Amino acid sequence: MRHYIKQVHKGRLTLSALCFFWLFVVGGCGYSMHGRSSLPFQEIEIGVIENKTIEPKLQDRLSVALTREFLKQGITVSPHAPYKLSGVIRVFAMHVLSEKAGIAAEYEIILKGDFKLTDPSGKISEFRNLGSPFIVSVSTSDSDRLNELIALKEQASERALADMSAEIVAALIYK
Repeated sequence: MRHYIKQVHKGRLTLSALCFFWLFVVGGCGYSMHGRSSLPFQEIEIGVIENKTIEPKLQDRLSVALTREFLKQGITVSPHAPYKLSGVIRVFAMHVLSEKAGIAAEYEIILKGDFKLTDPSGKISEFRNLGSPFIVSVSTSDSDRLNELIALKEQASERALADMSAEIVAALIYK
């Protein structure tokens, strides 16, 4: 019986030490847990997003990516929400990074835009030059597969839009 009590006590001490260590590591590194109630707003409307680039339908694809990102963060997207996000996509650039047999095989995609958040009182907060902060590249292993490269370019632009959406939402939440 005594041996069993020592084992239980030892297990509790180990569990307590692990919990304390985890809290110390997470709290000491600047990370913190935030609930839905600590968000600056619970609901947002995605207003007009203008596309000033030559890439077609970019504004629609960004609206979808923003909706996904807001929902990931616990923010509801509604057409009559008190907060409203609008913006302009100013830059969509694809730069060739490498070629294979005279055909572009790898691209870098850059997205930039300016956005405005209007609160219920009409106050406007501006966020300029937000965009895809990472290099998003596409590549193909066979230069004869042009169709595959075009499909990969679409996937890469979707990743760039997702990155841009994450940066926009982070700027709004942690302003």
